[in-house]
Amino acid sequence: MHVLAAMLAGVVGTAVMTVLMGAGPAMGLAKMDMPRLLGTMLITNDPAARRIGTVVHFAMGALLGAGYLLLWSWGLASAGWIGGSIIGFVHGLVAAATMPLMLRMHPRPPKLTLNAAAFVGIVLGHVVFGFVLGLTYLVVT
Repeated sequence: MHVLAAMLAGVVGTAVMTVLMGAGPAMGLAKMDMPRLLGTMLITNDPAARRIGTVVHFAMGALLGAGYLLLWSWGLASAGWIGGSIIGFVHGLVAAATMPLMLRMHPRPPKLTLNAAAFVGIVLGHVVFGFVLGLTYLVVT
């Protein structure tokens, strides 16, 4: 198992997903600023919160890379872009389903509209994350 390669792939997947989140509103999807959302869970200062949230967001991506590798090693999907996309789809469904809970737990929840476009955006973002993670993992191993 190549844990560091999977973690690097998770960081690359997070980078691509983050760029897509920024472009989401131009594509008709809901605005999702996960670094800001995560950072404002910890502190109120918005510029610093976004920086802290970015670190947390990318650290989560690295850990998820290791998690995807673990799922692949268990045979739940094959390592690569197809297996990454499949796990990303399930991951996206879980993320979309738990987003309302995350917002309820948030001490300073942002104004987000959780509608069908947001649900689709969350799921598609995670499919892209899994695709890029799996493809990157294949390239670096």
